[in-house]
Amino acid sequence: MHPSSPQFSGRLARDDFSHLLIALKQAGYQILGPVVRDGAITWGEIAKVDDLPIGWHDHQQPGQYRLEQKGTQRFFDVVHGPESLKRETFVLREPLLTIERRNKSFSVQPVLPQSTPTAMLGVRACDLAALTIQDRIFLHDQFSDPYYKTRRESLFLIAVNCTRALETCFCASMDTGPKAKSGFDLVLTEDDEDFILEAGSPAGDEIFQKLPLAPVSDARLKQDNNRIEACAASQTRKIDASRLPEILYEAYDHSRWDEVANRCLACTNCTMVCPTCFCHAVEEQPELTQQKSEHTRVWDSCFTPDHGYIHGKNFRPTIKDRYRMWLTHKLGTWVDQFGMSGCVGCGRCITWCPVGIDLTEEIHILCNQPDRAKNK
Repeated sequence: MHPSSPQFSGRLARDDFSHLLIALKQAGYQILGPVVRDGAITWGEIAKVDDLPIGWHDHQQPGQYRLEQKGTQRFFDVVHGPESLKRETFVLREPLLTIERRNKSFSVQPVLPQSTPTAMLGVRACDLAALTIQDRIFLHDQFSDPYYKTRRESLFLIAVNCTRALETCFCASMDTGPKAKSGFDLVLTEDDEDFILEAGSPAGDEIFQKLPLAPVSDARLKQDNNRIEACAASQTRKIDASRLPEILYEAYDHSRWDEVANRCLACTNCTMVCPTCFCHAVEEQPELTQQKSEHTRVWDSCFTPDHGYIHGKNFRPTIKDRYRMWLTHKLGTWVDQFGMSGCVGCGRCITWCPVGIDLTEEIHILCNQPDRAKNK
């Protein structure tokens, strides 16, 4: 869908960035990008350059998020907010079927989405990796999801390489960033005066060729690579994925599960902001006339009590059960099930946890520290 390695590069002056927006609009794309809304960065419509979060800078720590206006001319100095690409492909609430009574029978009609070609501007490497995981889940098995597929095929992805990391980032240890390696149509690296653009697909090259680009020197490309490598080296959090998933299975009875369960609120924030979590429920929404009903898929979480309730019994009745299931699946059984980890190191679950539970800390303790309770 999106060939991996970039084949073309050019330098776009900051004053010429509007040409990219014009080219996208002329190609028929609506443009969504990072905007400041309600004190956070979210996806919003980009009609002009000034809609971008110019000069804004994000600070994220466990359980903390804030934006600061630095007064610079940078367009993409914020790394990410709570929203990933997931909301564009696996949407929060989506009608799947309508069921209508007809005499003594009924009819069922699928409700496929009407997709609009959409350019996502400012996608980070971790979210591209997450989209690859979601593709594996929704597209690559025997039964692909037509709702996801329709929305996915409408996306034109413009990535931004990260040259600064948040305190909660650990994508380098998961080999998912900070440099976008695949899955994009265009990718850019921002500097104070300009952007280096690379095309990664035929669709990306069509837009690329319409821009007023200057040649890029080898020295400049090396400079950008050094900045990206420095971003990776600055990340203080990490996960040793080489020992997973086996060592996590061995920690099934570790007393740390009780400790983290005492702090966890089971609020579902971690799963809502996670770019790969795909738990969902279905709802039946009948009209008042009782003649028509809508079968709707909605986001759900393995942290909700009802998610583990099947045939009169809840097989995950405690928060300990739910947290253990989530973490073990994310970094353990996900590998067995899909052949890849379910974590891309974006750090959102750390930032948006109200009590600041740190996934990397929990993994380190579970996999490296002896269980004191067993040694008493």
